[in-house]
Amino acid sequence: MRRYIKDQDMEAVESVTKHNGHNQPSANSQEHNENIRRLKSAEGHLRGVQRMLEEGQYCIDVIQQIRAVQAALNKVTANILEQHLNSCVITALKGEDPAERERVLNELMDVFDASTRT
Repeated sequence: MRRYIKDQDMEAVESVTKHNGHNQPSANSQEHNENIRRLKSAEGHLRGVQRMLEEGQYCIDVIQQIRAVQAALNKVTANILEQHLNSCVITALKGEDPAERERVLNELMDVFDASTRT
């Protein structure tokens, strides 16, 4: 597994991505392409924020750009969560294995717990 997330608080997110990789959208799907587009946009905005700080731009302008990056990341997160709920979670809940159901539900709880930490 490639490790893109380095923040300790996001360990729960990593555990979700380790889940055998099944039921994920193909690399050519519209959802996948839209998520990649949003991430590239956020990356560009983030580079712009860095440049703004280096140039000593007005604080409120910097904050507005940071919020744009956060909004793009939140949208990608919501898209991926929706895909996960509609595939992996539904499959586990309909399945015969109670341990798998519990594992999937615990993953979701871990992700939400990690997202509320400061």
